[in-house]
Amino acid sequence: MSEIKTLEIPKWGLSMEEGTIAQWLIKEGDSFNKGDEICEIETTKIVNVLEAPFAGTLRKILAKDGDTLLVGGLIAVCAESEVSDAEIEKFIASLGGSAAKAPEASSEQSKAETSAPVAEKAEQPQSVAASASAPVKVAKGDYAVPESLQGYQTSNDLFTTPHALKLAEKHNVNLAKVSGSGREGRISVQDIQKAVQAAGGQWPDVKQQTQAKAVKSTADDSRVSATPVARRLAKQWGINLNDCRVSGTRGRVCKEDVEAVYYRNNPNSVGVEQSAQCAVAQPQSTVTTVAMNGMRKAIASRLQAAKRNAPHFRLVVDLNVEALQNLRKQINETVPQVKLSINDMLIKAAAAALIKVPEVNVQFDEATQSILQFSQADISVAVAIPNGLITPIVKAANQKSLAQISDDMRDLATRAKTGKLQPDEFQGGSFSISNLGMLGVKEFDAIINPPQGAIMALGASESRAVVENGNVVVREIITATLSCDHRVIDGAVGAKFLASFKQFVENPALILV
Repeated sequence: MSEIKTLEIPKWGLSMEEGTIAQWLIKEGDSFNKGDEICEIETTKIVNVLEAPFAGTLRKILAKDGDTLLVGGLIAVCAESEVSDAEIEKFIASLGGSAAKAPEASSEQSKAETSAPVAEKAEQPQSVAASASAPVKVAKGDYAVPESLQGYQTSNDLFTTPHALKLAEKHNVNLAKVSGSGREGRISVQDIQKAVQAAGGQWPDVKQQTQAKAVKSTADDSRVSATPVARRLAKQWGINLNDCRVSGTRGRVCKEDVEAVYYRNNPNSVGVEQSAQCAVAQPQSTVTTVAMNGMRKAIASRLQAAKRNAPHFRLVVDLNVEALQNLRKQINETVPQVKLSINDMLIKAAAAALIKVPEVNVQFDEATQSILQFSQADISVAVAIPNGLITPIVKAANQKSLAQISDDMRDLATRAKTGKLQPDEFQGGSFSISNLGMLGVKEFDAIINPPQGAIMALGASESRAVVENGNVVVREIITATLSCDHRVIDGAVGAKFLASFKQFVENPALILV
């Protein structure tokens, strides 16, 4: 028999803990070779492509688009065509907990999978009906539960709706004796009603109960199985996941379930658009809620920690870049295959300054309270992408030519915007540069990229009036702002670095030797 293999969430980088399936690039039944692109997986930093570690055929997808799993989580089962579907299902069942989380491939499979637990409970209504003559204990109002159905005890194994669980606790109903008709055998209020009535008891009409004002749950919902989107919306709207129905795959609360509770609690929100149409010449302001993706959350968390933990101080210097611009123009005109940007040349100048002042070319290890000083200038360059910000690294920039730095930046920026960077290409670095000059920003402060010790913010190149030898002249100037972590870099060291950087920028021949 051919071997059955699995695909799991890979670990891309030391900080990666989980991944979300962004998109499957092949479908069930497709064959693939080693190295073929299988699916796209989103982490807190990037969207990367999972390449096949072996050749085979995709037989069963267990994690659908949008599902989030921990590193090592099972996402698919692969085997050749001679392996039967029964063998695949048997293999999945042997995986225990992982198999239980596998989504259904179709509604027919879903019915087949849930038929077993329903069948197991099918005999229970017979015993309930047989005890119809048992004494009946009358509860408050219209509720009268037979003793044969009493004796409820809380159990984590019971699969019920939140409303059914509350009513069962209140009226002493033993849910273990009730057969669920919902998905995967879930017990609803209607199931309790039928069981009580079949046993000769009394239970008011379900419709009358649902008309009553819903009581919001205060129980801990951290263990309620829900999709990431559903959990974000529930937190944003203040909704307890215990109050939501479960209609998603693998018995999870999905986005639609949370929205149903929101519109039930806020009925007027549905009619906002209609009322706006009735108003004359009174345009209504609309609010669009945009959920933070994993990357944006990671950026927020890291920069908040940096701003809180690192005591920032800033040093500002104006740079005369006329000589630098002239050299760039000369190189571009005389070497057709090279197209340098001023940013490429500033990266090279910063690398030279870092080697000259190595006390700035550092990281701070908070765990050991030590300073890590680097022998090479690995410069992280901030690149804006649709989902946030990423800092690809030009490694050993001090040893590279201007042409190599230009090629590296072009390649890194392109792959950063398409989510194709490898973890070691954006994690680490010894110094950062953020340049907003192309957007017309004259001067700004940047937040340090931890665990680095400093970041330099570069503004736009513009003509300014300056005084030279007592005369006012016009020069092309860029303002550079250096943000330093005062725990590891002192003011004098930062000033020394900026002076060195200014020297290399204003005398660009120095960066060519």
